[in-house]
Amino acid sequence: MENFRIILLAAAAVSIGACSTQHKIDILKTTEAKAGLALPQKEEIREIKFKDQPRDTLQVVDFEGKETLIMNAVRDEDGEMVATDRITASYVTARFRNVAERHGSVDLEFQVIVPKDMQDSKWQICLNPDMYILEDSLRLEPVIITGRDYRKAQLRGYQQYKRFVDSIITDTTRFINLRALEIFLERNIPQVFAFRNDTSYVSDEQFASAYGVTERQAVEHYTFMLWKRWNRYRAGRKDIMFHRYVKAPIIKGGIRLDTVMTTAGGDFIYNYVQTINTRPGLRKVDIVLSGDIREQDKRLYTIPRSDALTFYISSISGLADNTERYLKRVIERRVETNTACYIEFPQGKASINQELGNNPGEIGRIKGNIRDLMVNETFVLDSISVAAYASPEGQQHSNELLSEKRAQSASSFFSNYVKSLKDSLEAGRGAFLSIGSETVERPKTPDILFDGRSGGENWHMLDVLVERDGQLTLSAKQRYSQITKDYSNLDLREKALSREPSYRYIREHLYPRLRIVKFSFYLHRKNMAKDTLHTTEIDTAYMRGVQCLRDHDYEEALKRLRPYGDYNTAVACVALDRNHSAMEILDGLEKTAGVNYLLAILYARQGDERSAVQHYIHSCAQEPAFIHRGNLDPEISGLIRKYELNLDK
Repeated sequence: MENFRIILLAAAAVSIGACSTQHKIDILKTTEAKAGLALPQKEEIREIKFKDQPRDTLQVVDFEGKETLIMNAVRDEDGEMVATDRITASYVTARFRNVAERHGSVDLEFQVIVPKDMQDSKWQICLNPDMYILEDSLRLEPVIITGRDYRKAQLRGYQQYKRFVDSIITDTTRFINLRALEIFLERNIPQVFAFRNDTSYVSDEQFASAYGVTERQAVEHYTFMLWKRWNRYRAGRKDIMFHRYVKAPIIKGGIRLDTVMTTAGGDFIYNYVQTINTRPGLRKVDIVLSGDIREQDKRLYTIPRSDALTFYISSISGLADNTERYLKRVIERRVETNTACYIEFPQGKASINQELGNNPGEIGRIKGNIRDLMVNETFVLDSISVAAYASPEGQQHSNELLSEKRAQSASSFFSNYVKSLKDSLEAGRGAFLSIGSETVERPKTPDILFDGRSGGENWHMLDVLVERDGQLTLSAKQRYSQITKDYSNLDLREKALSREPSYRYIREHLYPRLRIVKFSFYLHRKNMAKDTLHTTEIDTAYMRGVQCLRDHDYEEALKRLRPYGDYNTAVACVALDRNHSAMEILDGLEKTAGVNYLLAILYARQGDERSAVQHYIHSCAQEPAFIHRGNLDPEISGLIRKYELNLDK
């Protein structure tokens, strides 16, 4: 009878607990209870005191030169302005906040609040913050609040699963009736039984040939096969049993917080910080909270979506001056361009062998350059200067004569090519040209003059090659440099160099690169009579820097804009918190509205509130749009709230 009473009391307790849980859920559904989002208390811009002034009172000079007294004040019940101290709170109920982008990113700070009525030791609350940014939405890492009893039930499930896994036999010898097997072998095959203490290896084939039965057959005969199959069956059900015992697995990754709640004495508040990279066009970000309440594998309540929390992002890039910048440019009628090729000549010869070494490719490249210039729509090719250079071995006079002959040979070779190309182009265009209703004879392509000359021994290029060579030692380079200084006579210089240990390497690897033929092409612009023309064009390098500002790539923007040292350079410095550099630039500029506004930000960062307020007032007087802009930048919006600025706007 006593046992029956205990069972009834236990059943009643379970029934009362179930009713209590269902009652709480019914209340949540009726009231449509939801978790909330709030903004944490924002740290105000730190205060500084000034001599001969009351606390929180500033004396500034407005844009018209008048002195103005500004104090930290609020209106009392009678509507009078009175000085006051600020009251701080754990969180504020505003639904939006202005946040500043710095270094191309912004920190979104908000609080996840779970009322105490939504908390229960047997429940787990999973909260999902969703971020809406431009046209995209992104689910942030969830916040999980786990009740103590809920976690105990989770751990019990893991313990049950562990007991199941531990019950699976992994040692296959446990399925063999070893004693019966030994008795069988001892009675029927004593020779095999003798192997029980012998560690020597006997293959299964040897075992079978000697005793007529394999080891596998003997073992299988005395194996509990039903037990073994049952064990294999259980091992194959591990995943199924995990889900049976562990109804609510503990999440170990991809969450922002998973805390065990022991009591429900008050609201649960979690400070959430999400860093995002800004992008062009990003002005605001909305955060919405949703989630559910679970009891093990059952969803008890779906938490309605919270009201959106909005972050208005102030980007320093919005202060950039997008005005196009122009460069003054002088266009010359006559233009010169150069190229060099390595035409190889037989030793001591000046004739061109088109098949020698790399000559096919080098000669083809020069022909392509000449053709491109002859068909160019902007320029007319007038003449080509050909200079051949020699390496220093041998007598200087002989090298100069040889290089001159080679220049003449190259001039003659490419002059013949130009003539054949000219005939081909004129044949393709036709002899006549239609101009309106008339047909006139097409003007002939002017002849292109060639000038071949000797470049002499190419010591200048050898200096460069020796300096850049990675195989020569520092000592060898120093000896080479000293020889070039000591000997102005080129024959004596080459003779002195030939006595150096590095000479063989220089002659074999560097000398061949000196035997170049340099082509200088002289052109003039078509339909241009004057020798020079002055024009303006957009400074593309500068505008690329401005575009980097718009794209929030401030490091690259500063790299491109630094040589200009202008307003946009200062904007990039402010965005990167390089405040000293920005201040130096702005101090030298005309105090426009933009300059004054940037100075207000910089002075606010330094804690000089008087100068910050004064420059902000000046910027608003020059450009009223900065009145609204001031509410977006935290440095300025803090001053606006503190000193009640812009109330009459």
